[in-house]
Amino acid sequence: MVAAEILTPYPPGIPAALPSERLNRAALEYLHSGIRASMLIPNAADPELGSIRVAVEQ
Repeated sequence: MVAAEILTPYPPGIPAALPSERLNRAALEYLHSGIRASMLIPNAADPELGSIRVAVEQ
């Protein structure tokens, strides 16, 4: 999958994924573990990461 949005957990405030970057299992596990640890993902379309916007490859 290719990210179509910026995913920046806070804290630390460093992007875990930028638009056009491939999302791998490690990045997704990091983001979901952050949610469980009360990190915020303020830039995500769904801050709880129930869904992530991805690019459609043509």
